[in-house]
Amino acid sequence: MTQFTDIAVTTEGHVGIVEIRRPPHNFFDMSLIKQIADAFEGFDKDINVRAGVLCAEGKAFCAGANFGDGSKLDKDGNRPNENQMGGHLYQEAVRLFRTKKPIVGAIQGPAIGGGLGLALVPDFRVTCSEGRFSANFTRLGFHPGFGLTHTLPRLIGPQQSALMMYTGRRLNGEEAVKIGLADMLVPLAEVRSAAIALAKEISESAPLAVVATRATLRAGLADAIKAQTDHELAIQSELRKSEDFKEGVRSVAERRVANFQGR
Repeated sequence: MTQFTDIAVTTEGHVGIVEIRRPPHNFFDMSLIKQIADAFEGFDKDINVRAGVLCAEGKAFCAGANFGDGSKLDKDGNRPNENQMGGHLYQEAVRLFRTKKPIVGAIQGPAIGGGLGLALVPDFRVTCSEGRFSANFTRLGFHPGFGLTHTLPRLIGPQQSALMMYTGRRLNGEEAVKIGLADMLVPLAEVRSAAIALAKEISESAPLAVVATRATLRAGLADAIKAQTDHELAIQSELRKSEDFKEGVRSVAERRVANFQGR
């Protein structure tokens, strides 16, 4: 698997495991999302893999995009070389939702912004008290992305989703399980092993039947996320040019409340 530079791909029985290796924060970019999508598609082609696990090295699952202190953003609010691979990472993100086999997420720490979007790619999430879940986009002065305006309401309902998105508040593991954002709460040291155990339990079912059932339950999901990410990206591109976005990025870097002006 030498083509992967930021993830490790292994198997354990009938379970394929993808580990993000960009500690401590595991910030994402298009390259990382492409690698994960390639790995998941590889699982789909491997008859011996019946379920997958997505996990991460370090304290964070994925802290989203790294905007730094905002000083290196261009006039359109883009990070250096953000679009160097052509297209946009959301196009790669849609690939994640088109894969065929069940995935279990091991969320051992922060899943923030786009990192929350990545955490909602798996069918199930195992977390711990140290887990942190936040759709913090409005705190940064721009629009949610990574398909979250579709995936989050689908999972926890429109009311809880609106509350998370409007406030940008962080939920811990217990709170996430309570509202259905995560499925299992275990001690920190057991998050990965519990996720693998759940994937192994899934792999004991007939693989063709599991894939067919999943396809029925998720019919139209990837297409809906594609349409939603197109919309999200258009709004994000406009709001990234605003003064509020620059202030939001600075305020997060400086760990203070933002002074938004509505322009």
